[in-house]
Amino acid sequence: MQNSSEESRGMKLLKKGQKGLVSVIFSRTLLIILSLVLQVFILFMFFHWFQNLLPHFWGGSLLFSTAMVIYLINTEINPTAKLTWMVIIMLLPVFGCLLFFYTQSEIGHRAVRGRVEQLITQTGGILPQNENIREELKAEAPECAQLSTYINRNGCQPVYKNTEVKFFSLGEDMWQELLTQLEKAESFIFLEYFIVDEGLMWGTVLEILARKVKEGVDVRLLYDGTCEFTTLPHDYPERLKKLGIKCRMFAPVMPMISTHYNYRDHRKIAVIDGKVAFNGGVNLADEYINRINKYGHWKDTAVMLKGEAVSSFTLMFLQMWNITEKNPGFEKYLNLSESVNSHGFVQPFGDCPLDGDKVGERVYMDILNTASNYVYIMTPYLILDGELETALKFAAERGVKVRLILPGKSDKAAAYALAKTHYRSLMKSGIEIYEYTPGFVHAKMFLCDDIEAVVGTINLDYRSLYHHFECATWMYDTDCIEDIEKDFELTLEKCRRVTPDTIWQGSKVLKPVGYLLKAVAPLM
Repeated sequence: MQNSSEESRGMKLLKKGQKGLVSVIFSRTLLIILSLVLQVFILFMFFHWFQNLLPHFWGGSLLFSTAMVIYLINTEINPTAKLTWMVIIMLLPVFGCLLFFYTQSEIGHRAVRGRVEQLITQTGGILPQNENIREELKAEAPECAQLSTYINRNGCQPVYKNTEVKFFSLGEDMWQELLTQLEKAESFIFLEYFIVDEGLMWGTVLEILARKVKEGVDVRLLYDGTCEFTTLPHDYPERLKKLGIKCRMFAPVMPMISTHYNYRDHRKIAVIDGKVAFNGGVNLADEYINRINKYGHWKDTAVMLKGEAVSSFTLMFLQMWNITEKNPGFEKYLNLSESVNSHGFVQPFGDCPLDGDKVGERVYMDILNTASNYVYIMTPYLILDGELETALKFAAERGVKVRLILPGKSDKAAAYALAKTHYRSLMKSGIEIYEYTPGFVHAKMFLCDDIEAVVGTINLDYRSLYHHFECATWMYDTDCIEDIEKDFELTLEKCRRVTPDTIWQGSKVLKPVGYLLKAVAPLM
């Protein structure tokens, strides 16, 4: 609990009642919601008209559905998603078909995809791979070297040595270190977060940012546009700009239906002077530091990097920031960090939902497929496609100890119910599942054989693996892996082990809800 002096700390730009759903009826958000509802109604009536019209043409509805099923079978869509779409189209032929083509049409994000591809092409060689480091990793761990090569296939996410990694087992510990590092900033501060909310955590950060701007530091904040619905008003970037802080919303909500809204910026990145970077599950809101209690104790993790690998996070931020910028100018912000004499290999990586390359899922699957002794996992959500579920089960079935730590209290009832639909199948293969009794686990973490780990933003659900911009830090034989292993064991002591008899904990609602939602899980 914070003391009374901390309660008055921090800058606030909003008056009481000016944020979140409370402000909806007083802002443009209500007009946007009404506009979107109206458009959905018009689309539904359009689909309904076709639905009533088509059966008059020689049983066209049945032929239409059959043709669509054949088409789906021959697409490159994930098999689990194919099954979902088949169910929808068989039940609602015309509506389901038109909805499918609408979601696949890329309406609203075609331009963004083109710009992202252009930026990746432009920066492909800007962070070249040190071939000596690649060869060292290959000699020490050939299978990990292959994974590293895959991560860097687009040419801008190399593997590094000379990087120190510090692990934080709680959001409040990461926050205190972030404040310390922000105070040291001399050149620039780049922040990219999924959620920003006014309170003690963001207020203390904002206070430092406003002061640093006056000292001549280039301060930039990029946050996801969904904050407009929950935590911040639409004009918040303008309020920050009055303080001298450059601010942008990624995909702000507009009064137009678009598939672009399906792709969110779920990354959490902080870069100071190109010398220090933070990454992990921690957003800039008070629940992440247990200042407020939403779902019991909030368990999160993060890492801080010092050394050469910081450049990769700087580049990731600039790629997102410059989606709307014509003259990016990347070079002056890169390769600013001094080499740090440290142990092991570090490879920050990003995952873009627009390129068809599921980097996050493939990194996780590679760890499962190459593990020898154990794989320990923390994740807030467990909504698996067939490939990832098979990888988890196969690892356990070939003798690898697979342990999953999930929340004991949920933040989303639907996601919690869906996660439980996987429990029985996973446990049959020998996977141990634990639930964190003090509250909610938000950490996204893989640990393998005391030597390999991933800490980042990537959940085990369709949102993270297929639809979000994500990032993470892959590590091999770094000093902090021992701390990660200790944290997992300590967290395990606060968990209850799930058995086949305790999956649903006597709930009469969760079980049917979970099995019903599983039919449409890929669309959630």
